[in-house]
Amino acid sequence: MSTFAKPNHIGRKISRIRELRDMKQEALAQALGTSQQTISAYENSEEIDDAKLNEIAKALGVSIEALKNFSDEAAINYFNNFTDNSAGTFNNHCNFNPLDKLMESVEENKKLYERLVQSEKDKVEFLEKILKDK
Repeated sequence: MSTFAKPNHIGRKISRIRELRDMKQEALAQALGTSQQTISAYENSEEIDDAKLNEIAKALGVSIEALKNFSDEAAINYFNNFTDNSAGTFNNHCNFNPLDKLMESVEENKKLYERLVQSEKDKVEFLEKILKDK
């Protein structure tokens, strides 16, 4: 029987999410502390208990709800929402100014550099004091 006839085939959903994450069965098995054969068995199962499903979801980096409700159509629609079909580019709708964020990081780097310079000055003063006391 085809897995396409079973829309709630949880094993197939695990397999698709794993594939979309570019993860091999061996990697998922290692993350779960099990064997590749066990992962293969999970992916061929129509149902998996919630405790094990929760572990698998964490290893895949998704919520258990996302795992249970996954569908190829929803994933395609999700990614289509990010693309501009006329130009084939991403629609970036930032709710912040990227240049402001860049300048914030520059200012933070300046402060860190000043702290580092001051720390080195303090170290030199301390070493000079030790040398004078000898």
